[in-house]
Amino acid sequence: MTFIVIAILITCLTVMAIRGQRGTWPPGMPVARPRLSAVGGTYEGSHGRPSDAYVIQERLIATASGGQLGGHDGGQDGGHLGGRGGGQLGDVSAAAVALGAVVAARPRYGGARKVDMNGWAQAVHHSVRTAAQLDPATSGLVNTLDLIILDAADSPCLRFAHVGNGAIWHCPKSARPQRLTTSHSFEDGSPRSLEDGSPQRGLGLATGLSPQVGTVSLRPGDRVVIITNGAIRALGTSRMTELFAGGPSPAACLDRVFDEMAAVEPKDDATVVIADFVTT
Repeated sequence: MTFIVIAILITCLTVMAIRGQRGTWPPGMPVARPRLSAVGGTYEGSHGRPSDAYVIQERLIATASGGQLGGHDGGQDGGHLGGRGGGQLGDVSAAAVALGAVVAARPRYGGARKVDMNGWAQAVHHSVRTAAQLDPATSGLVNTLDLIILDAADSPCLRFAHVGNGAIWHCPKSARPQRLTTSHSFEDGSPRSLEDGSPQRGLGLATGLSPQVGTVSLRPGDRVVIITNGAIRALGTSRMTELFAGGPSPAACLDRVFDEMAAVEPKDDATVVIADFVTT
């Protein structure tokens, strides 16, 4: 009899311990939680004018690189995106305003369809334009934006919106990385929209915004990479493609990228965010 009682108690305690560790799952919640496991960093450029910023959340990642049209010195480089034009205030403020607008909009909690990505980019563009009009110190703000959102529905996919000269890569597991976006920089042959040589598309420009938006399917183990133009200038597209292809963890891959940047000492800020799609 004593043996039976002890056996029952042990069984009850085991069940209680398991429930205490796992908790009670709300109805409909999957056991596996799809998410982006990401690391990121900004390699500070040697020109001393910070321009880049980024934000990483569970299902949202965004990078921005800021500048100020015309610059404080009035030079031709004032129209470049990526921090080469304008002073420190304009460069940093442009990226901060854009990413602040992204976080405030909470796009990952709304619809994440392709048509919605255009709306989110337009909302961020409006915020940058409004900030420039309200505060003379931030007049002429303009910057790039690369935004990705994980849509963890029955068929997981990545929604993205792209403006400017950064880049988004999709690196399928055991396959060659594919660049999802096209640069909007005049340096790559795109038409100029302003007399000072500004790129045709950028958040904060007086002209209407035409972001590049799209969708790509994801499988566990796929990798997504977002970089600003400073990283592209530093290492080149071909080398970036080699570095992002499979293999090491996101953290190890980022370390390897930064090691190579240290050898070339980029002038502009170079931001790299590497994320693996995981379901556990």
